[in-house]
Amino acid sequence: MKIVIAGGSGFLGRALSERLVADGHQVLALTRRGGGGRPWEGPRSAATWTPDGTAGDWAAVLEGAHAVVNLAGASIGDGRWTKARKAEILDSRVDATRSLVTAIRGLKSPPSVFVSSSAQGYYGDRGDEELAEDAAASRDFLADVCVRWEAEARQASDVCRVVTLRTGIVLAAEGGALPRMVLPFKLLAGGPFGSGRQFMSWIHLDDWVGLARLALTDERVQGPVNLGSPNPVRNREFAAALGRALGRPSLIPTPALALRLALGEMAQPLLLASTRMVPRRALDFGFRFAYPDLASALGSLLKP
Repeated sequence: MKIVIAGGSGFLGRALSERLVADGHQVLALTRRGGGGRPWEGPRSAATWTPDGTAGDWAAVLEGAHAVVNLAGASIGDGRWTKARKAEILDSRVDATRSLVTAIRGLKSPPSVFVSSSAQGYYGDRGDEELAEDAAASRDFLADVCVRWEAEARQASDVCRVVTLRTGIVLAAEGGALPRMVLPFKLLAGGPFGSGRQFMSWIHLDDWVGLARLALTDERVQGPVNLGSPNPVRNREFAAALGRALGRPSLIPTPALALRLALGEMAQPLLLASTRMVPRRALDFGFRFAYPDLASALGSLLKP
């Protein structure tokens, strides 16, 4: 297949691209920084795009693609949530998705599937409630971002199959959140955040890639899919497992007040909120997680 990945040079985009190329597919990354070379020349290529909510000249490279994947969007954890930063987080997702949908709808031969990223932030802070794909959206900033993000993606549903990936915390040896989580433990200052009772929905990078591949290739998959392990854990359990994997103690909690003072508004949704997301649809489709439990996931990624 010919597969276009917007955000193909990012953390998740690189991992997915590598696996798709290994599977024998051709991958074209859409990047803001300039592609170089000729699109669709060889197994991996790139093209420049401008995700401003419209379909520019770059949209022509989508013609003939069998699938389009949307992983574009500004990082939610890089800097305090000022008014301008929150606007960038929202606009980067909505505009990129709108650009791709506009391009897809204008093609003579649209792709068979559009896979668009979303996030566990859709569900918000829900305590101990198990959250499958049919759970209602929360009412906070990140939930609003996810609702509007997914709504833009659904605008392509009359021309192709649309899948939205509600992704939890992706664990990888390099990139993503795990290396930043590891640092305090290496300094013997690791421990839970706040009370530690909040649930964390996590997924190993290999399983994230596997579920993204399933969304691309299995015609049964449509609509929202939760990309998280079937075994979300409380934050204190995560801290203890991380300490064991590193051979370090996990006894020093970071008070919620300190986190709010250091990080501002984003401390609550990113570190203190409880989201017990479960991958009901993935399990219904028969997906087998390579790393369903946290100990095996961390063991594959970290060494004492």
